[in-house]
Amino acid sequence: MLGRKDIFKKLKQSIPPNEQIIWAHCASVGEFEQGRPVFEQIRKNYPHYKLLLTFFSPSGYEAIKDYEGADWVFYLPIDGPHNAKRFLEIVHPSLVIFVKYEFWYYYLKKIKYRNIPLILISAIFRNDDASLKWYKKIQLKMLARFNHLFVQDEASKIVIDEHGLSNNTTISGDTRFDRVIAIANEWQPIPEIEDFLGKNRAIIAGSTWPEDEAALLKLQSQLSIKSLKLIIAPHEIDNKNIDLLIKQFPQAIKFSDWSKSRRNEDNYQTLVIDNIGMLSRLYYYGYINYVGGGQRALGVHNVLEAAVYGKPVIYGKYYQRYAEAINLIESGGAKSFDTEDELSKIILDLMSDKHFYYTTGNNAKEFVHQNTGATEKILDFIQEKRLLTN
Repeated sequence: MLGRKDIFKKLKQSIPPNEQIIWAHCASVGEFEQGRPVFEQIRKNYPHYKLLLTFFSPSGYEAIKDYEGADWVFYLPIDGPHNAKRFLEIVHPSLVIFVKYEFWYYYLKKIKYRNIPLILISAIFRNDDASLKWYKKIQLKMLARFNHLFVQDEASKIVIDEHGLSNNTTISGDTRFDRVIAIANEWQPIPEIEDFLGKNRAIIAGSTWPEDEAALLKLQSQLSIKSLKLIIAPHEIDNKNIDLLIKQFPQAIKFSDWSKSRRNEDNYQTLVIDNIGMLSRLYYYGYINYVGGGQRALGVHNVLEAAVYGKPVIYGKYYQRYAEAINLIESGGAKSFDTEDELSKIILDLMSDKHFYYTTGNNAKEFVHQNTGATEKILDFIQEKRLLTN
């Protein structure tokens, strides 16, 4: 793989031997966003430490390689006894943080041998996890090498307790709640979106797949409400998919084209976002926020980004794999639909019943704010155990 070519040479050239370093490994972008509030708070509390971020996947590395909150971002070399030994000799970390999952046997083994503090954050475990079945002994051996496991919920703690690791486990919650609140607090307006909407309300549809887009297309034809515009931020933003959406949806325009013209906003009913990195800010503009992915078996995408602004959230029926999506519905902050007709009914009910609308939106916001604090628990542990020093 080209990204790992001469990786040890690059590491050695970049990382001085006398620096104090925190090494954090993330599987991909989602895990990075989960770990980000912890990384950034550590940088504030322990400013003389440097941060090294590693990714195994190209999608993770390419998306985060320019992140200014890290001193270095690299691909993780392929796992193996020689590579793990060489990597740790160059990086010489004072603390190692893995986020959620993606464990590497030899890296964890060598970290343990060197007595380097090692923690796992925002982990989630279920008894039906494949990783706890087909190579259970190896998995448990790897988990036992962590100094501490911070799990998201009680169900994960029960699984860990059943496997004899209860003494090294804390229920901290999900750091993504802290992250989305930080994003909301740092929110900046998007002038092009404000020009497109004018005085109109909007459904913001984020991370959509074709199944979601088919439901939204039918919804738009059924509602026929000119004052309710639709902004779609699809999961796939290649030219082929964007062009297809422009053809499918009536009176649609790409964001890149709109940002050039920004005229005659009443002529367009649908805006298709053809860039990445805007979605978390987009949800602020939603009268109702629709989160994609729930129409396919892999499940719904990040519902917390949509809920934090206090707007009703809607998604499809495949959400049972994600505790936050289940709990958001149970809190009254979100609604799920099975059929396209159900989606239309939910939207119409929200638009016609102000009490229902505001109650749902407030429940969504309250749900996010009531589940913060995971970052603080992890930082308190680091301080209490003196894993890092000022």
